[in-house]
Amino acid sequence: MYKIGFIGLGIMGKPMARNLLKAGYSLVVYDINNEAVGELVKDGAVEAESSGDVASRSDVIITMLPNSPEVKEVVLGKDGIIYGVKSGSVVIDMSSIAPSTSRELSEELLKKEVVMLDAPVSGGEPKAIEGTLAIMVGGPEDTFNKVKDILGKMGASVKLVGDIGSGNITKLANQIIVALNIAAIGEAMVLAAKAGADPEKVYQAIRGGLAGSTALDAKMPMILDGNFKPGFRIELHIKDLKNALDTAKELGIESVLTEKVMDIMEALKDDGKGKDDHGGIIRFYEKSANIEVRKKN
Repeated sequence: MYKIGFIGLGIMGKPMARNLLKAGYSLVVYDINNEAVGELVKDGAVEAESSGDVASRSDVIITMLPNSPEVKEVVLGKDGIIYGVKSGSVVIDMSSIAPSTSRELSEELLKKEVVMLDAPVSGGEPKAIEGTLAIMVGGPEDTFNKVKDILGKMGASVKLVGDIGSGNITKLANQIIVALNIAAIGEAMVLAAKAGADPEKVYQAIRGGLAGSTALDAKMPMILDGNFKPGFRIELHIKDLKNALDTAKELGIESVLTEKVMDIMEALKDDGKGKDDHGGIIRFYEKSANIEVRKKN
């Protein structure tokens, strides 16, 4: 059984690492948050002193970090993975970052005879806890097959979508669709509530038709309860949409709807709601319409 290193024990990384421990894997962990490390050590993990230390003690190194700069620092920076990693190891970056960064890091790691996969996830904290994430993987098929069982302990859907960088391209497409879907839910439900309809009944009426979606079923119950506790924070979705817009610019394509939802999320962040769940996009529409979409008493 592979020895696994895990770097990044935040909202997503901590439950993902726990699921690997539950599956019986030997785990070496590192994070700048000592409290998070301590929790995993109590669960049976071994603490490392740095990212490079993790790499030196692991066959497979998983990273789960906020964005491209953090992943670059952990891989190439002081005491980084590249300085401790052994030839023949596999690095799996499960962060959501720019596809170009995935390709850049892969090239550097290949100089050490180390293969990298980019394997971002979708599903938020609830599915990270359940181990039912959707995992989108880019990289060589033979390497993917070696680690597929490991990924399967964290996700219910594990798909190889292409070469390195393809995982993050797929994640950007996913994040565009999710953002636009949630924005559409907010716009539609504020319209319904302002017109005097019961939003809960509207939701139940449309969820079985073409307007029904996983996003609708995940977010409407929270919205109706006024619950915006983060499963996936608005500020993190802003990060993903920025990567999507930057990639679109590189490719020379228009992203009109994505730009508009980005503006809405930025307005919410400026209003102090950046750490709320992205289902809170509806509050932009609620504020402008001076109405709240909630269960009727």
